[in-house]
Order: sequence, then structure tokens, then C-alpha cells
Amino acid sequence: MHSHRGPVQHLLTALVFLLFTCGPVPVWISIAPAAAHHSFAAEYDANKPLALKGVVTKMEWMNPHARFYVDVTDETGKIVNWNVELASPNVLLRQGWTRDALKPGDLVLVEASQAKDGSNLANAQRVTLSDGRRVFAGSSGGDAIGSAIRKEGPNDGSKDGSKEK
Repeated sequence: MHSHRGPVQHLLTALVFLLFTCGPVPVWISIAPAAAHHSFAAEYDANKPLALKGVVTKMEWMNPHARFYVDVTDETGKIVNWNVELASPNVLLRQGWTRDALKPGDLVLVEASQAKDGSNLANAQRVTLSDGRRVFAGSSGGDAIGSAIRKEGPNDGSKDGSKEK
């Protein structure tokens, strides 16, 4: 005996086929960014504080973390480019940052924690701009300070003996 399938059955078969062959792809794509995200403790060492003073070379507003790059002169006189991680763009915007808060050429002092592997990667807690404004990075390794941007007086609260790179 020979069965005849109509157009509706062919459409349903095609839909089931697409669901099983292509359905997992959108799920995989949606969880890929989460898998790339990391905790502060997994990548950075809170016991390796840094004070990086230098010139911003680039700012990137992207998820899961905004970041900027800063040229710092090391103890030998060599210029080293540091990759400095911040919070997500959404968190930064809620804390009062604007997309032009840091621009290439800006002189900054960054209080941060260094990457565990000793690379030129840091997680910022706060950034002090050349005009004295302190911009809090909102990153998971930073402290929770209510005000995002504030003007500091002549004594900017820098700690003596901090490691400057």
C-alpha cells in the first residue's frame, strides 16, 4: 500500500527538520558571550595593586566589559601599552560616564589590579583624569563608591608607596 503525503505534512516535516538541525544554533549563539565572561578573581589578583600613569591610546565601548588602553613608561624608560578593563558600558553610563569621558591623548592615573598571569592587563577600580576628576570604574574588583565622578582637591588621596608602572 502506498501513502500520499500532502503539502501540509511536507511543511511540518521541513519545520521539524529545521527545528532539530538549526534550533540549537540560536541557543549556542546566545550563551557564547556569557561563556566568554569571567569573574574578577579568575583573572585578576587583588593583592597586585597598580598605579598606572600614562596617556590613553584607545577606548572601546563593548560588552561584556568596556576597556581602554594606556601607554605607560616603565622603570627602564620603555613605553608599555596596558589593556585596562572597566565595567560594562551599561554600568559605566549609569555611573555617569559618557562615551567621551576618556579620549586618546588624555593623561590618566589608573588604580587597578594586575592580571594573575603578570601580563599588561589590569582591572581598574578608579581612574583620575588630568583635571582631578576621579572616575570610578564600576568593575567587579573595585570598591562600591556611590558617586561616579567627583572633583578632588590638591591632595587627591593617592597612597604613598603605591606601585607605579
